[in-house]
Amino acid sequence: MEALAGDQLTKGMLSLIENNKANPSMESLSYIAEQLGVEMSELMEEVSTQELQEVLENAEKLVNTADVDFDSITDEYEQIIALISPYVEKLTQGYEAARLLDIYSRSLYLEKRDGWQEISNKAAQLYDQMNIIPRLASLGIFRSMVKFTEHDYESALSILLKERSEIEARNGFIDPLTRLDFDYYEAVLHYAVGNADDAIRVMNEGIEFSKEKQVFYRIDHLYRLATIHAMMNEDIEAMEYYERKLLLYGEFADDEEVIFFTKYTKIHYLTSRQHAYMEASDLLDEYLSDDSANNSNTPYILMEKGKVLYGLGKYKNALSCFGQVTIADYIHHPFDLSIFYEKDAYAALCHLALGNETEAIRSIDLAVKNVSVMPRTPYKDFIMKTYELIRSK
Repeated sequence: MEALAGDQLTKGMLSLIENNKANPSMESLSYIAEQLGVEMSELMEEVSTQELQEVLENAEKLVNTADVDFDSITDEYEQIIALISPYVEKLTQGYEAARLLDIYSRSLYLEKRDGWQEISNKAAQLYDQMNIIPRLASLGIFRSMVKFTEHDYESALSILLKERSEIEARNGFIDPLTRLDFDYYEAVLHYAVGNADDAIRVMNEGIEFSKEKQVFYRIDHLYRLATIHAMMNEDIEAMEYYERKLLLYGEFADDEEVIFFTKYTKIHYLTSRQHAYMEASDLLDEYLSDDSANNSNTPYILMEKGKVLYGLGKYKNALSCFGQVTIADYIHHPFDLSIFYEKDAYAALCHLALGNETEAIRSIDLAVKNVSVMPRTPYKDFIMKTYELIRSK
């Protein structure tokens, strides 16, 4: 208020104007607009708070519809753009304005429209001015994840670390949920760029913080990371410990995705790390016979089924299975991508066993091309060893 008042107005007068207890002169209005860096017409054409609240309520409903039923989204984001677009130039202050700009920018991005970054920056500025840290952090994480989905992992991590450090430097207290969001995404991105030590440190800090504060938001995601790390390092004790924790959480929360993950990791460990194909086949059959099996996880299950068939010497069936595997649009992490890039290495081994050397070379070359930019993992090692095997023939 003092900065806005400058040397021509008083804080008391600004307070009266803000609370509709006094009307500024045209000269004062011009001065206020100049101080704010906006056109005077913007201040004279304000939208009522009530109207903005109604627009925001409708926008939030559309966002919730899209979030809850993502697979059947029709045109929610287009509706959001049409709803908010007439108000964008007038969204200059207050929570409603910031949140509408936030939603609008995300919708523009998801619909592949230009200008979303500028709108996102405006929303962040308003959140920052009002010290609404959870929303500011969420917007920063979103901007980081945009780079993540483009597979620019270094930039994604750089943006996230910058957003986090700036928020932590300006604020003595960050709410637990925001802290856990930062811990989870930072660990994910450290893994994505190959910084395993930093990823483990942040992941463990998040788990301990969650226990200490008795706030279990993101705990399932952190336990999944811990399970995957233990699996890749063949730390069986740790892997089984985190699997038990996840299963308890999944049963308590009735979370089918978490329960699926515990079953999937067992099968995946048997095929990828132990090469115990018969045991994996039994677990896979058990999962597929369960009426509650989640069809959205089909790509992962198809991968495991193909590996089992390869291990059992059913090469033609395995090739048919691998041919059905597609990498879903939501898969972007190097670990997940590398798991799916393995399908071409397994296909190459199947072709080699069937005497199709040309197809074997084509398949393994594709696997190497895809995985070459990924950080080192057991999956990348497997692909490179398979390449050496086939190329040496």
